Amino acid sequence: MDVQIFGVNKNADTRKALRFFKERRIKVHFVDFKTRGPSKGELHRFMDKHGVDAVIDRDAKRFQALGLQAAYYGADRWIEIAMDEPLILRLPLVRSGQNVTVGYNDEEWRGWLAG
Repeated sequence: MDVQIFGVNKNADTRKALRFFKERRIKVHFVDFKTRGPSKGELHRFMDKHGVDAVIDRDAKRFQALGLQAAYYGADRWIEIAMDEPLILRLPLVRSGQNVTVGYNDEEWRGWLAG
């Protein structure tokens, strides 16, 4: 099993996700949004599965700093914004094959390992 984790090292939930898979000796490919932003295709994958409201973190500091509180865009516009400003996303974004999760979700990850 290979897992991709998208996030930033400063995010506590991203660090917890990395530790979760490391403790179980699962190979992890970490994509740091500080060095490389998310691709349009990856963001589509997460938004198609979970919806825009689950992926965009309206409580994030960067979201507030950009003044997006009153913004109600469609999914394509949110993807464009998130490609430039990945810190508005609920982190970490975790993918294993066709399975994707948003945020720290160890219960679902345990299901992946058991399945």
